[in-house]
Amino acid sequence: MAAAIEEVGEASVEWKLDGARIQVHRAGDDVRIYTRNLNDVTERLAEVVAVVRSFDSSSFVLDGEVLGFMGPDQAPQAFQDTMSRFGRGAGETALVPQFFDVLHLDGADQIDEPLRVRRERLAALVGPHLIPGTTTPDPAVGEGVLADALAHGHEGVMVKAADSSYEAGRRGRSWRKVKPVHTLDLVVLAVEWGSGRREGWLSNIHLGALDPATGEPVMVGKTFKGMTDEILAWQTARFQELETHRSGHTVHVRPEQVVEIALDGAQTSSRYPGGVALRFARVVRYRDDKSVDEADTLDAVRSLLAGPATP
Repeated sequence: MAAAIEEVGEASVEWKLDGARIQVHRAGDDVRIYTRNLNDVTERLAEVVAVVRSFDSSSFVLDGEVLGFMGPDQAPQAFQDTMSRFGRGAGETALVPQFFDVLHLDGADQIDEPLRVRRERLAALVGPHLIPGTTTPDPAVGEGVLADALAHGHEGVMVKAADSSYEAGRRGRSWRKVKPVHTLDLVVLAVEWGSGRREGWLSNIHLGALDPATGEPVMVGKTFKGMTDEILAWQTARFQELETHRSGHTVHVRPEQVVEIALDGAQTSSRYPGGVALRFARVVRYRDDKSVDEADTLDAVRSLLAGPATP
């Protein structure tokens, strides 16, 4: 946090949501909603259209995100669940819009105004649909915003230069993402043959954590990230030595190799038998100094589940 604020100066520190990016246009009674690639998804998001029509202006363009919330604590949905609902256009969970920038308002372009001014105008327009945050030069205040975002189940914060103008299509040098990084020692259960540049190498590894009840590894995710050519060459040889059988392009292996994985957290998932999945996992290094019984457990993974603050 301190490094990010030192780099950008006085900053708008805002919650980083793991939702689907939208851009909203309103002209009179006409409301249109677009994806980051400017695909029109208005018909899929009737609940968002209703929110936008409630704002006290009939001329604006806003940047934001939509995401679903679940349970009595209103914890944010996992990204894939939001995207599934976003794609279907209907479902039990309503998608809620949260906005972080205004490009045009009441006939006047806003993109050359400093962010602190844009954010004040945005707050006056969207009220509770403003992504939470504050403007500060103090890293300690920024750390408080980060802690609050994490306590509510979000992935971190964005640190943005308060005097920056709007940069279309990218974050630019005036934006920095700040989020925690965790590491776990996990067991490799299988590995998939790569494609494209990685053809001929074993690439995507299946990762397991130990079930504390049985001591057996249970799958919690996959990753092909963080691998250098040296790592790819090593693991291609290593996992063929540990091979038990193959199914399609997947090589199943004896659960004997421990790998250190960096990740941003965990999320609930019905995809894996442990009920949890890793978020943004990537390889740090292989741990030949650790035996499988020293790997982390499902409880360690579950401890990283995002969740809202307790009242």
